[in-house]
Amino acid sequence: MGVVDKLKNPLFWKNVLKVAIPFFIFVIIFSLLFYNGKLIFSGDFQTVFEKEFKNGKWINFFVPRLIISFGYGMYTSMKKMK
Repeated sequence: MGVVDKLKNPLFWKNVLKVAIPFFIFVIIFSLLFYNGKLIFSGDFQTVFEKEFKNGKWINFFVPRLIISFGYGMYTSMKKMK
């Protein structure tokens, strides 16, 4: 099955979402813990909010991770489907 045929297949997109959504959640949690672990474990969520999400920073936080997760989902689904 060619790439275009896979992209037209609804099962392909279901598989992409099955992979991308859990991976996106994992990447979000990992990123927050890696960059703000001390703040999170001390309960200083306001500082985490101001550092990562306030004043439009949430776009810079979520969009790259969303693109990476979607790309990983597509790559994995392409390899899995025959």
